[in-house]
Amino acid sequence: MLEPMTTTDPQAAALAGFAALIADETRAACLLALLDGRAWTAGELARHAGVAASTLSEHLNRLVAGGLLTEERQGRHRYVRLADARIAHLVEDLAAPLAPRAARQPRSLRESSAGSAMARGRTCYDHLAGRLGIVVTDALTGRGLLRQDTGFALTDAGVRWFAAAGIGLDRHGRRPLARGCLDWTERRPHLAGVAGAALCRHALDAGWCVRIGTERAVKVTAAGERALSELLGIEASALR
Repeated sequence: MLEPMTTTDPQAAALAGFAALIADETRAACLLALLDGRAWTAGELARHAGVAASTLSEHLNRLVAGGLLTEERQGRHRYVRLADARIAHLVEDLAAPLAPRAARQPRSLRESSAGSAMARGRTCYDHLAGRLGIVVTDALTGRGLLRQDTGFALTDAGVRWFAAAGIGLDRHGRRPLARGCLDWTERRPHLAGVAGAALCRHALDAGWCVRIGTERAVKVTAAGERALSELLGIEASALR
């Protein structure tokens, strides 16, 4: 009788372990919520996932041990966030193709409004997404600041544009300067990577965008409309 084959490939074991970690609806709900790039308390995530705090604590322990989340304790509160941008991109990339199948009709006017706000503009971990992310990405591409023909790449003019706009680019890490991230509502890639994160951070810090509600939705302010019009030629109507 033949013995069952086993693998000694460490990558295979790691991949299977990762799949097991996300193959749970409660843990998946936590990962998706944390795509807003912020730290959540265990209590907030428990309410979001609709489970008891004790139950969620077990799930968080597994996600932290598996390297998907990092944690920090302040007093009696336990805060968790996604471990890094690589984990965020992986979660977003896995979720994007499933979004159309998972979509359902909103059950209330409030839910419909929240969904519309997320589609207009939101953060995808640390960069802009939704129609806002696509409009900005298209404007950068149209002005020759970003290339999409052979993958995402900032041009020399694009690097100079970021510097002139006062948006610093941290080019010392291993993270790519520009990266395409598939937008699950627009079905097209928006700008991620170092440049996407820097642009999003600057937009929030400068008051070009503000967060709305408790989800990832963001709204462009009047100051943001003026700045994006001056810097990228984007019409205000495209940002609303």
